[in-house]
Amino acid sequence: MSATLQRILYVEDDVDIRTVSKLALEAVGGFEVEVAASGEEALVRVREFVPDLLLLDVMMPGMDGPTTLRALRTLPDTEAVPAIFMTARALPGEILALKAEGAVGVITKPFDPMTLADQLRALWETQDV
Repeated sequence: MSATLQRILYVEDDVDIRTVSKLALEAVGGFEVEVAASGEEALVRVREFVPDLLLLDVMMPGMDGPTTLRALRTLPDTEAVPAIFMTARALPGEILALKAEGAVGVITKPFDPMTLADQLRALWETQDV
């Protein structure tokens, strides 16, 4: 795991959320962000873009967020990369289940794009780097 958070792989099927989040993370947060519209696409993109953080939507067609994370964990470059889920379903039991999948945190939707980078940094800092 990198000592500083710079590169984020963001997997989100909703084009509007993906666009706004990428813009906010790059312009406000100063991150380098690679986006994927699906879990399948993430598995392809991660071959050339090794992230410091995985940011995954939970509910996606095909491979959902947890399934995508499990698949990314089988790859040498992403087996230990911290992951954060984003979801509109934020009941306590669901959050616990996502953390049991290996997430360091969960960000609920709707979220404020202007504070998203700060939320990611705060969760990143909870890691032993």
